[in-house]
Amino acid sequence: MILYPAIDLKDGNAVRLLRGDMEKSTVFNEDPAAQARAFVEAGCEWLHLVDLNGAFAGEPVNAAPVEAILTQCKVPAQLGGGIRDMATIEMWLNKGLERVILGTVAVEDPGLVRAAARAFPGRVAVGIDARDGLVATKGWAEATNVQATDLAKSFEDAGVAALIYTDINRDGAMGGPNTAATEALARAVSIPVIASGGVSSLDDLAALKANGLIAGAISGRALYDGAIDLPRALALVKG
Repeated sequence: MILYPAIDLKDGNAVRLLRGDMEKSTVFNEDPAAQARAFVEAGCEWLHLVDLNGAFAGEPVNAAPVEAILTQCKVPAQLGGGIRDMATIEMWLNKGLERVILGTVAVEDPGLVRAAARAFPGRVAVGIDARDGLVATKGWAEATNVQATDLAKSFEDAGVAALIYTDINRDGAMGGPNTAATEALARAVSIPVIASGGVSSLDDLAALKANGLIAGAISGRALYDGAIDLPRALALVKG
């Protein structure tokens, strides 16, 4: 299982939100690239980046800090937020991003996801952000009637590299991930599933790893707060 430290970008800073609320953000580092370097120096093998402003705007907003991270950190990174057309996908992949995460367009334009996955094998992930099992889009601001599992299954044959499943009600709340829902999703599809939202302790990571169903876990606030000791966490997920 891979541990992905999260760097969520808002107004150029590395922040964490509480349950996706842009009005409830905490700035953890005004230099996101420095934060990324610290994670890499601690042994992280991937980075998970989110352009929060971009998720609402529908286009890249925090491009400068993302580019700084890509320049300064020589580990693969995945990015979500505001990536909603092929030109933006190509732009980021050409700049050195390893993987784009498509969320809103996975609901609104699934054909784009399929086309991108064909054009860039292994480099397109689908972000499934759910509240009470139903997918939310546009920075989690808009609810849909789409079941998370149904959305996941619809991409079973599309060639996407991974599904990133976030339980919005758990995100940033330090209450633990929705392990049961994440495992159920992983059982429903053959696509690798990455858990996100509420991963806040070594016990959480151990629980996600226990059944061998989950390919990765994303953690943000717990790493910034020190609730998760990063070297111990990395040893746990690799062991």
